[in-house]
Amino acid sequence: MPLGKRGLKRSPSSSSSTTSTTVTTIAFVALCVLGVWMLTGKTFSPPKTTTTATSDSGFSFSNEPETLKATEKNEHTVFEDNPGVLPIDAIQTGDPNQTHYTITNDKGSGGSDKQDEGNASSGGDDDSKMSDEQKVKKIIEEQKKQNEVDTQMSEDKTLIENQQFFVFDNNAKSSTEEMIKQQQLRENAGNQTLNANDPENHISDEDKRRSIEKHQEQHVQQKEETPFHSFSDQIVPYLQPPPQQEVQVSDSPKSENVTQETEQENTEETDGKRAKEHKLTNSNSGVSETWNPDGRNTGSSPKESLESRKSWSTQASQSQNEKERRKDESEGDEGNGNIDGYTWRLCNETTGPDFIPCLDNTKAIQQLRTTAHYEHRERHCPEEGPVCLVPLPEGYKVPIPWPKSRDKIWYRNVPHPMLAEVKGHQNWVRVTGEIITFPGGGTQFIHGALHYIDFIQQVSFPTGSEIQAVPKIAWGKYTRVSLDVGCGVASFGGYLFERDVLTMSFAPKDEHDAQIQFALERGIPAISAVMGTKRLQFPRNVFDLVHCARCRVPWHIDGGKLLLELNRVLRPGGYFVWSATPVYQKLGEDVEIWNAMSNLTVSMCWELVTIKMDKLNSAGFAIYRKPTTNECYEKRNQMTPPMCQNEDDPNAAWYVPLQACVHRVPVDKDERGSQWPEAWPHRLQRPPYWLNSSQMGIYGRPAPQDFTRDYKHWRYVVSTSYMSGLGINWSNVRNVMDMRAVYGGFAAALKDLQVWVMNVVNVNSPDTLPIIYERGLFGIYHDWCESFSTYPRSYDLLHADHLFSQLKNRCKLVPVMAEVDRIVRPGGKLIVRDEPSAVTEVENFLKSLHWEILFAFSKDQEGVLSAQKGNWQPDTYQPSS
Repeated sequence: MPLGKRGLKRSPSSSSSTTSTTVTTIAFVALCVLGVWMLTGKTFSPPKTTTTATSDSGFSFSNEPETLKATEKNEHTVFEDNPGVLPIDAIQTGDPNQTHYTITNDKGSGGSDKQDEGNASSGGDDDSKMSDEQKVKKIIEEQKKQNEVDTQMSEDKTLIENQQFFVFDNNAKSSTEEMIKQQQLRENAGNQTLNANDPENHISDEDKRRSIEKHQEQHVQQKEETPFHSFSDQIVPYLQPPPQQEVQVSDSPKSENVTQETEQENTEETDGKRAKEHKLTNSNSGVSETWNPDGRNTGSSPKESLESRKSWSTQASQSQNEKERRKDESEGDEGNGNIDGYTWRLCNETTGPDFIPCLDNTKAIQQLRTTAHYEHRERHCPEEGPVCLVPLPEGYKVPIPWPKSRDKIWYRNVPHPMLAEVKGHQNWVRVTGEIITFPGGGTQFIHGALHYIDFIQQVSFPTGSEIQAVPKIAWGKYTRVSLDVGCGVASFGGYLFERDVLTMSFAPKDEHDAQIQFALERGIPAISAVMGTKRLQFPRNVFDLVHCARCRVPWHIDGGKLLLELNRVLRPGGYFVWSATPVYQKLGEDVEIWNAMSNLTVSMCWELVTIKMDKLNSAGFAIYRKPTTNECYEKRNQMTPPMCQNEDDPNAAWYVPLQACVHRVPVDKDERGSQWPEAWPHRLQRPPYWLNSSQMGIYGRPAPQDFTRDYKHWRYVVSTSYMSGLGINWSNVRNVMDMRAVYGGFAAALKDLQVWVMNVVNVNSPDTLPIIYERGLFGIYHDWCESFSTYPRSYDLLHADHLFSQLKNRCKLVPVMAEVDRIVRPGGKLIVRDEPSAVTEVENFLKSLHWEILFAFSKDQEGVLSAQKGNWQPDTYQPSS
């Protein structure tokens, strides 16, 4: 009988029975519906989401939902905007045609609660006006809508989770198509959602639990099978998301399309602006390094092992006579990089655009007791580094790129005409309008360095000499790393690049205005240094050849201290090429110098290999060779110069005074220097023979394995990230510095580019600089709490791997950042890999210096930053002290 049908006549007894039956039926149906609702109903707590947005730098942010999970005990996590388990009508909106949820951030939770309360109250008023049948239908419809919403949200959650494990790439077309197919399959499944009120189609809680567990297992398996590398391997230009914003999520297809189109537009804008040619390389590159504990290749910088420090000495410990430069290094915290209220100023007008703080310390130089041994040309760093900025020369231009820069540079960038006036007749340098040209000549090779270089290699060694049993000079094969003393404008080293030879050129900052600055502007490696009273900042036995062409160094005075310093850094069996007038002229002073040099070299057991005349340049040179054994030293009639004491460490080179003594030659087959390195380029990628497996490497493995893994690590990072992911045009990069080199892996990874890398090993770090030289690269010891011995605007790119996090515990970061700004050219770059907190500090400093942040990203325990220097300069000068 139909319920509630009117107009039929019934007896009182029949009416009472019917009413009772109706009430009983309604109560039974209500109980059934309540039971179904309790079995199948789920309380939905809105997930927190972050919006897809684009920053000012052009980088996009990806959605990262945080879902709420209920425990098996039905314990519900309570968010600020979720008071607990609510009935359906308390979370349903007032729109009867469309179901949607307003997802707000934590700050907007109050308003959400009020809205929910309002919806609940309005639902109660409607219920009071409905009949029993309408109430039942409403409950069933509401339950159906809730199940559809739950299904849709579950599908969206699954889709987003799957998207998180895709590597985003401009060319990831196949991955995108696969995602679309998966989404379509889920949508088809959603259209066939089972009716919760149909007993045959009802899904029990047990079935749902098993389905969820199966999905989670597939999810974990997909994560393990996906070649997902860390951000440092395949740098996707996404910054950290901004604070959460209020957005609305709807099950409307139109809303989904709009969101997808917006994400696609943001991605295309980012790719077009920052990485037009960005192509990520997958894990098939053959790199199998496993820096992290689970053996997965992440590419993030390996961490230095504390235990390994016991196996390695440092320059700070080796150089016992190092001068104390800071009163208390522990006072250099600088408020964790907080520069609020700090105002940058230009260095006072007396310093000029060529200011080198440790070489132009007028106050310290004026207090010197003597300058007879070039003490005034040595390093005299202030107690605290300058915190001012060096001004640009008037009319400064973007430097001419290599290789054209070898032959010409802009006059306005190095406006020093005096050297052209003094050395123009020797083809050093010429000024022609806005251009300074370099004909390639020198004092001893007026008609070109290349002819001079080839003439040295073509020298015939004496027949029957012991020299026949060892490699000849052989540029670029056995002679790979050379040292040019008193280099002038470094044309010798500049042309040796054509013979695959890397040359460390140095000369003092003296009356020859800016000769080292000319070299660096040309794209030729060079430093400002002098052979005075202290050791050069290099290890012992590292240079394959040392060259001096009219270098104006009095080798023979003071017991031969200066030539003995060359003996310290020259590799056993290495050559010294001396091109000077005493070799081929017979004037009184020349003869006197030649005789003194002859006596000194014989007492040092150097073999005079040959003396040759270059008729084209009307000059001559002598070639000497350092011994490979100690037999000669033991057979000397006079022990002058004497042998160095056993306590004297020949590797100590940081502010260590010179001594007139000879260091013994290493003869143990496993000792560094006892054998000549492998021919280039094999020596680049193979661990040196003297690296012992029993010695722990810097990163905690046996040293040879540590070396190999470091090499593979940097090759992978450079090829997959640095070449295309940091916004750097490497065709404009020539002069590069690795501010914290370990094994030289970063420099080795750049081998095929037209760049050179100055590898800096910090004095408080493990002394790995000998390894860098052994593999055919070069570098120098330095302490970044002091200024570097180079001119302003010297480098196109600086690379700092975990430098600043260590450095900020020893000295203030403000002078360090001022030094970074000083030595980088306008348009130059800085790459920082470090702890996220250190990266943030550096980023704040760079922003205060008006550098452009090209890329910034942090994940887990590491951050990456790349930035570009502009032309900004303060308007005010620092007061003169």
